[in-house]
This record gives sequence, structure tokens and C-alpha cells, in this order.
Amino acid sequence: MNDQQLLRYSRQIMLPQLDYQGQQKLLNAKVLIIGLGGLGSPVAIYLAAAGVGELRLNDFDRVDLSNLQRQIVHTTERVGQCKVLSAAATIRQLNPEIKLITLNQRLTASRLAAQVDEVDLVIDASDNFETRFAINAACVEQKTPLISGAVIRFEGQVTTLLPGGPCYRCLYQDDDNHEAERCSETGVLAPLPGIIGSIQATEALKQLAAIGEPLQGKLLLMDALTMEWRTLRYQRDPSCPVCNHER
Repeated sequence: MNDQQLLRYSRQIMLPQLDYQGQQKLLNAKVLIIGLGGLGSPVAIYLAAAGVGELRLNDFDRVDLSNLQRQIVHTTERVGQCKVLSAAATIRQLNPEIKLITLNQRLTASRLAAQVDEVDLVIDASDNFETRFAINAACVEQKTPLISGAVIRFEGQVTTLLPGGPCYRCLYQDDDNHEAERCSETGVLAPLPGIIGSIQATEALKQLAAIGEPLQGKLLLMDALTMEWRTLRYQRDPSCPVCNHER
């Protein structure tokens, strides 16, 4: 770590739980962020600011004017631009030392598995169950930690999924006929993705630096209208078709 890095990350390094060794772990880490919208925006910004060495940015969408109410990694001037390129531009301005890999494509199952296998942690910042189930399956198969978040209207949730523990499929069944509600259909309060995404980033930094207690087996729920938080505990499903064979 050079002098500029010591200065840039000094407020983290002075934390006894993190220290120099923890910061070095962050600098050596590789993270895949799937979705550069409301959740992926604060995640990408905070992981870059905190010094995570390599960020792989995946999204196949383009910046729309309606995104700007909550997707803070993008700007008005970039409307129409690929989201991964827009996010990369913001990150480079914030921390030019971060290595960025942009994946402007919908990842097939094999491509997703290959990407997951090459990183230390995955952030699920997607907006639909089909993608979440696919990401979960790839992370279980590759034994890669996964931080999952979701927001809708005034509600948000976060959980951390680690190898050997319950997976996303243990929490939600893929045959429950979940309605694919999205912000474009139901709306979302502007700061809410920022709050949940910031918690995802916090969980990611804790996991990468091997500090603190993760939200494993715990679903953190937020109701912004009442500003109430709840934690629901869940366990591994012995009949889970995704992670049961990993026992």
C-alpha cells in the first residue's frame, strides 16, 4: 500500500477491527455487481470509495431519465448511455485506482457461473426473481458469498448468503408465483435503494475483510413509512433443490 492509499483509506485503517491488514484484503478483492440501478448505484460507489480493488459491473440496460430519481451513479448528461459505462465513469472520478470490468450484457448461465467463479463476492442488485434465483444457483455452485438486496415502494430487505448456509432458494420458492413487481410498475421512494444498497455494501466490506457478524440466516427488513426495522431468521431448507446437495 503506497502513501496515497494510506491517506485515502486512513479513516478505515484507523478502525482497530479493520486496520492495515483488513484494508489490504479489500484492495486485493474482486466483486461482481449485478445491476447498476437503484441498489447497484450506492453499492458500486461505496465499494469503490472503500478501496475494493476490482469491480465487475454487469447490466445490459441504458440510463433513462426516470432512473435518475434514485440511481445516483448516473447523471442527466448520460441519459441513453449504457449503465455500466455510466457507472464506470462515476467510479473513475471517485477512485481512479479501482480496476473496472464492464459487462454490458445479459449473462447466460455458463457466463454467469464463470464470472462468479472468478470473484470473491457477488452483489445481487437485480430487480426480478428470475435473475435472483439464477445468481443464487451460480453462487451456491461456485461457493461464492452473495449479498442480496431488494426494494419496492417503501420497503426494503437485505440478507447475506454464505457457502454452507441457507441460500436464497431456501428463503423464497421459485414456484410460489411471485409477481415480478418492479419500481417502474409500483414506484419506490428515492432514498430507499440508497439505504438498502449501503447496507449491502457494508455487509460486503465486512465479509471481504473478515470482520463483524454477517446477516447470514437473517433477513433484515425495513419499512420506511414507519421507520421500523425487523430481523427474520431463516434456516437451510433440507429439501432445497439448490443447496441441499452441498451438505
